[in-house]
Amino acid sequence: MALDAPLVAVLVSAFAMTAIVGVRYLLTSGLFAWITARVRPGHYKGLDRQIRSEIAWSLASAAIYGIPSGVVAWGWREHGWTRIYTDVHDQPLWWLPVSVLVYLLLHDTWFYWTHRWMHRPRVFRIAHAVHHASRPPTAWAAMSFHPTEALTGAVVIPALVLLVPIHVGALGIVLTIMTVMGITNHMGWEMFPRALVHSPLGRWLITASHHQRHHESYRCNYGLYFRHWDHLCGTDAGLSQAFSRP
Repeated sequence: MALDAPLVAVLVSAFAMTAIVGVRYLLTSGLFAWITARVRPGHYKGLDRQIRSEIAWSLASAAIYGIPSGVVAWGWREHGWTRIYTDVHDQPLWWLPVSVLVYLLLHDTWFYWTHRWMHRPRVFRIAHAVHHASRPPTAWAAMSFHPTEALTGAVVIPALVLLVPIHVGALGIVLTIMTVMGITNHMGWEMFPRALVHSPLGRWLITASHHQRHHESYRCNYGLYFRHWDHLCGTDAGLSQAFSRP
């Protein structure tokens, strides 16, 4: 029995987005792994088996991220479901940068609280232990999630574009920041200057120095982009002392 055209279009969109997410992961994580090999030769020595596991879990996560994104992308193109707009004049120009910040703050809030929830012992064993099996994390670990954890992350951007207006270019910036920070926070070394990391601004931003402490101590430093929830909730344990920028 032949599938009807709309269903085929949805499936094609979901498959295409899955492929895009997977290829993006391989290219970006591969790039930062290559940079690590040049800047810190031997930094991932002996981690080949772990890296293979990280890549396998990450490619599975690509499908979990790609399917809802593909469905929403189809709904945007065919039915205008989302609040994504292409004409910069559809919203006030000041909203372009503000929308990026709003998306990051909302995503960060969702991540902080779901991340804390996944550190409850039973949930941790079921879902989050896969991510923490990376000891130490590498540039390949940014999407190394159990499907349950991947699902909590996969719904955020599709939900936001249904509710909060954003220009397609601003959305691209959000996705770029999400990808780059997800990878650089797991590289096992700090690529940003010490002057930034240890500055007053750095006290509110999450970089590898901050997230590494989470992988060392588990019950602290739960944020994704910003440290305000960790500060407010008393879960900020500061920076890891295990490494520094060369």
